[in-house]
Amino acid sequence: MKTIGIVGLGLIGGSFAKAYKQAEWKVLAQNRTRSVLDFAILSGDVDGELTQDNIAECDLVLFTIYPEATIRALTALAPHIGEHPLVMDCCGTKRVVCEACFPLAKEHGFTFVGGHPMAGTQYSGFKYARANLYRNAPMVIVPPRFDDIFLLDRAKELLSPAGFSRFSVTTAEDHDRMIAFTSQLAHVVSNAYIKSPTSREHRGFSAGSYKDLTRVAWLNAPMWAELFLENRDNLLNEINCLIDSLSAYRTCLEQEDRETLTTILEEGKRIKEEVDGR
Repeated sequence: MKTIGIVGLGLIGGSFAKAYKQAEWKVLAQNRTRSVLDFAILSGDVDGELTQDNIAECDLVLFTIYPEATIRALTALAPHIGEHPLVMDCCGTKRVVCEACFPLAKEHGFTFVGGHPMAGTQYSGFKYARANLYRNAPMVIVPPRFDDIFLLDRAKELLSPAGFSRFSVTTAEDHDRMIAFTSQLAHVVSNAYIKSPTSREHRGFSAGSYKDLTRVAWLNAPMWAELFLENRDNLLNEINCLIDSLSAYRTCLEQEDRETLTTILEEGKRIKEEVDGR
């Protein structure tokens, strides 16, 4: 029987625990709040506590907590990991974590790979975790070396119980640049959009567009604040680009310029078709 160790039993870590338990792996975990770990053990999703004494027995160790907390926790556990486990973080940014953890792994003789499961919900916490959260979702991997095919195959094999549909291999820099657009900007826009005074009067006047745009306004503020600040250079570029585009729409409305407004609307539609298809 293979063993997975999970540090953090929120939505991400809890969903991994449930998926690997269904795949008949032994699941060990640790969590900042002891009552959550006790509940996970009582519910049968976790077999026991992950400790310094048993972490070396794991085949895979996942850190599913915030970036700074990941660095602190891995630093404490590093002398006890050994050569056997593959260690991976699941943080939403990669530069800060990989810059700290690649040297840490080299110093203590274990293998570390950056990771980012591209799945989630607007909710957080173990109570919202589900075994199928990652089924058919993409997984991003940031390896220490790009010519180590055996390491990438090993990572994919060890992640197979989660059910990811495809894997993208990239650098920490490219990951953070892309995630600023695909995820972080969306959370900023959603969170800002809902602050309109009109939002309190929307019932009866809203449908799919409103729901799609506001879903991720319901976020974990401390976590996203940390991720935004760690990736502030890339996120600022995306926010500035968006502000420039919004300014163009506002100018057309102020000047009642129907022709230009139609042109920039058509441009957005065309780009969407080119990027994502009809």
